Amino acid sequence: MRDERNHSLLAHNTFGINVRCNRFLEYDTVREAQEVASLLREAQEAFMTIGSGSNLLLTQDFQGTVVHANVKGITLTEHHGEAIVRCGSGERWDDVVRWTVEQGFTSLACLSIIPGETGAAAVQNIGAYGSEAAQFIDHLLAVEIATGRQVRISAAECRYGYRDSRFKHEWKNRYLITHVALRLQRSAMPSLDYGNIRQELERRALPHPTAQELRQTIIDIRRSKLPDPEEEVGNAGSFFMNPVVDKALYTSLLQRHPQMPHYPIDEQHEKIPAAWLIDQCGWKGRSLGPAGVWAKQALVLVNLGGATGPDIVALCQAIQKDVKDRFGIELEPEVNIV
Repeated sequence: MRDERNHSLLAHNTFGINVRCNRFLEYDTVREAQEVASLLREAQEAFMTIGSGSNLLLTQDFQGTVVHANVKGITLTEHHGEAIVRCGSGERWDDVVRWTVEQGFTSLACLSIIPGETGAAAVQNIGAYGSEAAQFIDHLLAVEIATGRQVRISAAECRYGYRDSRFKHEWKNRYLITHVALRLQRSAMPSLDYGNIRQELERRALPHPTAQELRQTIIDIRRSKLPDPEEEVGNAGSFFMNPVVDKALYTSLLQRHPQMPHYPIDEQHEKIPAAWLIDQCGWKGRSLGPAGVWAKQALVLVNLGGATGPDIVALCQAIQKDVKDRFGIELEPEVNIV
């Protein structure tokens, strides 16, 4: 177990914000997670759990303890074409996707190269191209902080929603996740009709792609739009959630903007891409001080160099105001702002 004081969080957030925490605890096993839970109970001070910080914006030093899971390992149990893949919560999510693709499963391919760790992916219910982590999560294993006991939590108990789960609300700081179990079907193929996946597959003459071919296509599409926080500029991927609006507002907007992209949710609601709204407001490629909007994808806010958390927040708020003024839509950050 790792236990450090006055720890820099620069390496633990992909925005590259250099703030510190009073104490940093990291666990590698279930037993160590139980030790961390005991320390948290004894300390009785503020704490937060993080993954790799790929969905996190730190605005100031954290006056408390930061807890990080470093549990590794991936195992597969298969029976009649259905598999349970159990992953350590500290595994990089994309390493899990790559591993399942190498085993011949296509299910997770559309979730390729989403940054972050597997435990955080289960908390956030990450998603892309019509797929969400919740579709594949069978259960989680965690240590309850208040008691130190290991518990098994079913996917149904998590009450997953769009980029949401109980871990972000009433279960916040209640558990230390140690493992995520995914249920995969060997014959399953994700929907290919979201975004430009189908067109790109047709361009590559891949009407029936293998798992690896689909994964590589998704990787190439994402890399053409999204900056790598390790090699290009600091960012946390998609900064805003795609808003879901009622039919009345949707119909009104469509009359004024016939080319507006949209995706039906149910009979009463439509999802409108936040990137399109931001682009229409002229923010794509613009900056506000050292914080900017990525020129290839308006949904991504970036640290152009030396930006602080408040700099990113100021840009976020400016974009929210413009979108609200023009479209009457409140954009909500997908990123956790602390």
